[in-house]
Amino acid sequence: MSDTDDLPYGVLPYDGLKVLDISQGVAGPHCGMLLARHGADVVKLEPLAGDWGRQIGKTYGDNCAYGMAFNRSKRSLALDLKNPEGAAIALRLANAADVVIENNRPGVTARLGLDYDTVRQQNPDVIYLSVTGFGQTGPNANLPATDSIMQAFSGLMSNNKDEAGLPQRINLLAIDVVTGLYGFQAVAPALYRRAVKGGGRHIKTSLMEAIGAFQSAKMIEFVLEKGVTAPLGVPVAMFKAMDGYLTINGRRDSHFVALCKILGLPELPADPKYATATARIEHEAELMPLLRPAVEQMPLADLSAALTAADVLHGLVQDFGGYFQSKHVREVEAVRWIEQSGVGTIPMPVIPGLPPPREGDPMVHAPHLGEHSREILSELGISKSEIEALAANGAIGLFAGL
Repeated sequence: MSDTDDLPYGVLPYDGLKVLDISQGVAGPHCGMLLARHGADVVKLEPLAGDWGRQIGKTYGDNCAYGMAFNRSKRSLALDLKNPEGAAIALRLANAADVVIENNRPGVTARLGLDYDTVRQQNPDVIYLSVTGFGQTGPNANLPATDSIMQAFSGLMSNNKDEAGLPQRINLLAIDVVTGLYGFQAVAPALYRRAVKGGGRHIKTSLMEAIGAFQSAKMIEFVLEKGVTAPLGVPVAMFKAMDGYLTINGRRDSHFVALCKILGLPELPADPKYATATARIEHEAELMPLLRPAVEQMPLADLSAALTAADVLHGLVQDFGGYFQSKHVREVEAVRWIEQSGVGTIPMPVIPGLPPPREGDPMVHAPHLGEHSREILSELGISKSEIEALAANGAIGLFAGL
């Protein structure tokens, strides 16, 4: 049973909150998904061709893994913002929303007539979140920015070198995901302030700011160490055993002594070069070549058992399949399995602090493109015949079914 199963299901903090999410990709949609999973009614307004985030990597019908992960629990309205009738509908939705999320380059939303200054004329209490790459102003404000570009620009790649010293990209849209989290974090206190004191707010964030905040400790260290950032400790690294890989954290003196004993190198802790945590960092280049061959001579299971018995921090390197099959993960139900329409059964990890996703619950469904267009427009008082006319005019897109 999950640790959050005791929460009242269907009683969520943002129940009744209306959100218009016109963002695309991952960062903005992630924020919108978190609001939706916390109970908000999130309308995902996307182009007639769909949010480009539906086409990251391999596609499955009109969706992809990223689209399913970061758009679940939303309702999709396909709409052409450049069509006057479509733009008018979008503005109506924005004027009725508690929160609006957008991630266009500076100036684009204003040209579309959906910027903060326009929306707040009719909706002064709106919480409006703008997500950009480099921010609203400055020399780089209008430059394109993706997760990989920002990994390079922000120093993240430089701080993530392989053993040959080559900067490496993290194989995950980490900055996009972190930016979405920071956006969600910023919206929450803005909503609280509005509830207590009234008034809206324009929140401006960016991929650059988010990854800067995320790396603040490493940036401080970079300055204090004059550009040479030290490891967290030594040995704290990935090792190859006889039949697999594991990560070992022998940073503490007691752990290092135990590790050396297990590896048949009991004399190393007595060497002044390796006797303290600080000394081991200074002599990392000499120490690691002594440890690695010893680790490679041991079967993974035997080494793990010995490290566990000695209380030395370590973890076996496994893929997601290994994670799913972990006895612990299965017992606490950290991952639930749900049916995604048109795709099949997919894993749905539990979001910390929320009730776990349940089979058949619409809150875990990622919408098809335009799946809720009719429903959303009907709620605005637009008749069936008018909806069909809007579709014929190219103002909206309607989901035809699978």
